[in-house]
Amino acid sequence: MEPGSTVSAVRSRRVLCGTEIRPALIVIKEGKIHKVLPDSSGSAGDAAAGCEVLDVGDSLVMPGIVDCHVHVNEPGRTTWEGFWTATRAAAAGGVTTIVDMPLNSIPPTTTLDNLHEKMAAASGKCFVDTAFWGGVVPGNQLELLPMIQAGVAGFKCFLIHSGVEEFPHVTDGDLHTAMNQLQGTGSVLLFHAERDVPLSSEEAERDVLLSSEEADPKEYSTFLKSRPDVMELEAIRTVTELCLQYQVHCHIVHLSSAQPLALIQAAKRAGAPLTVETTHHYLSLSAEHIPAGATQFKCCPPIRGLSNQEQLWSALKAGQIDMVVSDHSPCTPDLKRLDSGDFTQAWGGISSLQFGLSLFWTSASKKGFTLPDVVRLLCQRTAQLCRLDNQKGSLVPGHDADLVIWDPEKEFEVKDANIHHKNKLTPYLGLTLQGEVCVTIVRGRVVYKQGSFSPTPLGKHLLIPQGKTQVSLAPHNSVALTTRRGALFPVHDADLVIWDPEKEFEVKDANIHHKNKLTPYLGLTLQGEVCVTIVRGRVVYKQGSFSPTPLGKHLLIPREEPRCPVMERRPWGPRNSR
Repeated sequence: MEPGSTVSAVRSRRVLCGTEIRPALIVIKEGKIHKVLPDSSGSAGDAAAGCEVLDVGDSLVMPGIVDCHVHVNEPGRTTWEGFWTATRAAAAGGVTTIVDMPLNSIPPTTTLDNLHEKMAAASGKCFVDTAFWGGVVPGNQLELLPMIQAGVAGFKCFLIHSGVEEFPHVTDGDLHTAMNQLQGTGSVLLFHAERDVPLSSEEAERDVLLSSEEADPKEYSTFLKSRPDVMELEAIRTVTELCLQYQVHCHIVHLSSAQPLALIQAAKRAGAPLTVETTHHYLSLSAEHIPAGATQFKCCPPIRGLSNQEQLWSALKAGQIDMVVSDHSPCTPDLKRLDSGDFTQAWGGISSLQFGLSLFWTSASKKGFTLPDVVRLLCQRTAQLCRLDNQKGSLVPGHDADLVIWDPEKEFEVKDANIHHKNKLTPYLGLTLQGEVCVTIVRGRVVYKQGSFSPTPLGKHLLIPQGKTQVSLAPHNSVALTTRRGALFPVHDADLVIWDPEKEFEVKDANIHHKNKLTPYLGLTLQGEVCVTIVRGRVVYKQGSFSPTPLGKHLLIPREEPRCPVMERRPWGPRNSR
């Protein structure tokens, strides 16, 4: 099947279904996954599908990557990148959904009008599906709710200078104002979590030394010392305090330092609806291996040392880091100051959108991570963050037929000729990576196949419905309900079921949790699938996973309790005014 064609079914001997890889036939109808069948090779399988089948042999089929941290820079800075080139590069890397950051476009996505201008600029140019983050800047608090209603995935702010004048960083006062606006909306606030910290006298003396002739701006160590771990630590301390106070979902973008991990875990245990991401460059690159003058390695926060990197990998394996993204942030070559090699003057940002899957698997496969881990960290968790997990990130009936077909064993070299970003400058040039993308399918249409793209863009804009409830991504953390609906009364136990009344599923041995699985319902297709179960504010079950320890308690009924046939409704208490 050529790029641009519609796929009705895909067969492979390696389909990643949940946590297992098995032969399967994915049947697609109207751009959605209709059903996933055990593979019946040959004409019998084709008859079961009822259509022409794309047979990919031993190639691995899994959900398309959802990259929720991408700077496309259009409108305004299209010499840096743009929707046409960014989304083609995404498709070549198995990415089927991107979420565009509110900067570095001009204008930034900080007002409803600017959002509409960005969507108009993106119209007809997206080869993969595209959602949009809004921005929080000083004074735009009255724009937040209109942007939520228009369908932004959430908002991003900076606690330090953003690098561009049109997107100023926020003060503590701005943050409290924004949190008040976001309470009860189900939206999420993303933080670039670095902030300037007061220097001790000893540090001030060191700063003077750094600015002297002895501090060579071509040496990476000079730049690294200017962005110490404490800048992230103190910023994240602010984020955790706000998250606990307002119970608004907060998300830390591009964590580079391992030092704040204990602070993040403590906040989660205390009930903060907090998530955190790291990036491919922090997991793949290290300060010790950055040559003098190689400013293509510069980003903020900075790439740190190997010891720090190993701690990030350990945190990822332990579930302390929730997801991995690209933070694709390109620019024109002149802004990287390659002629002078001056790290202090070069633009900070790394291009990697096309290579995220391969970069991750090249390292992760050697560290004990599995292919289901890839889906969890690059597809499912990222889709959950931007509230697209009802249609993206999983191979289940009813979801969009977004597929990446790739060879996890095949190696390839990153060369100019196979880079599809507008500007090809990247620290990965010349590296040999493991895991080559063969075909990318978006909603049942082939957008990329072995170096070729669909003749026309096939992506669409993704607007998030207002008011979708957001819960913690971690199955053992306390959660905060961010909507006030239905008959969930104050004072009652926070016992909730979050489910999809429309979604169908088949009763199989593998999804029965009774000790003995004998039941007359085996093999039946039922309607209404449970996603999350919460008991007294603690997540005990989430999409096949259970809390590490039992969280239930015994209920003893007092004899004095009057038995009344009619439950008295309790009136709502005062709204939280924060």
